[in-house]
Amino acid sequence: QVHLVESGGGLVQPGGSLTLSCAASGFRMNDHTVAWIRQAPGKEREAVSCISTTDFSFDYIASVKGRFTIARDNAKNTVYLRMSSLKPEDPAVYYCAANSGLCSGHLGVYNYWGQGTQVTVSS
Repeated sequence: QVHLVESGGGLVQPGGSLTLSCAASGFRMNDHTVAWIRQAPGKEREAVSCISTTDFSFDYIASVKGRFTIARDNAKNTVYLRMSSLKPEDPAVYYCAANSGLCSGHLGVYNYWGQGTQVTVSS
């Protein structure tokens, strides 16, 4: 059975950093495209970043470019989202999701989802 489990969320001050982890069980992460998706209160879910099976990465939100980095550790079967210079517009529940195809900003392509981890940015 496939499971994705996110961790690493929490409260951070503006300008601070967090690293989110997405650990998989039941399948190999390196055989799958993995995306981070977020949902802020009252807003729709939106793709943040994605990493392909060949380790190409894509950012779907202009404001995260240069601040967020997606990376995978195949030995740990885990994908990370390293977030720095966090801004007041970044708070959301962050989900990881995976598929066996290509990266996409369209959320319907992702077959497997985690339960999400909350990120709060506040002074």
